[in-house]
Amino acid sequence: MSDTASGLDLRSSIRSIPDFPKPGIMFRDITPLLADVRAFREAVRRMAEPYGKGDVDVVVGAESRGFIFAAPIALALDAGFVPIRKKGKLPAETASVTYDLEYGTDTLEMHTDAVSGGTRVLMVDDLLATGGTMAACCEMVEKAGGKIVGVEFLIELAFLNGRAKLQTYPVRTQIVYEDESP
Repeated sequence: MSDTASGLDLRSSIRSIPDFPKPGIMFRDITPLLADVRAFREAVRRMAEPYGKGDVDVVVGAESRGFIFAAPIALALDAGFVPIRKKGKLPAETASVTYDLEYGTDTLEMHTDAVSGGTRVLMVDDLLATGGTMAACCEMVEKAGGKIVGVEFLIELAFLNGRAKLQTYPVRTQIVYEDESP
């Protein structure tokens, strides 16, 4: 998405680092985008754009880089922010979901009073890879009675087919990588 009203090419603000965290992986580093106030502001604007004030009650951010985008999107939409964290990180009563990883499982938690029946929820994370983390987050929000109005990502690694796990939700991404090339 390089041709927008702002004229900013967000992809040019993403640094590609080969062989991180292990050989064969092309890591998409968002820190240059975050350090550039214009690019960061534009990313948040684009991710919030389809939703008007009043369309969303809370924006849920997946730990941890999802927090970076979810909080300012929540402010832009005049909505609350709800963090979903790894097990044991939230202080009050929590609901949890355990999901499969490539090697093993992980557990995510959300405060039980964060989302209730009919709450309109926008789900946010920085990166869509295999879709497992966001699918688990969506499952937890729906079990709490939330209605998911959208799922937003800054980056999508399309070759990992993460959208398949999220096919029942409206998913939007700003930057799509079709393969591992820089």
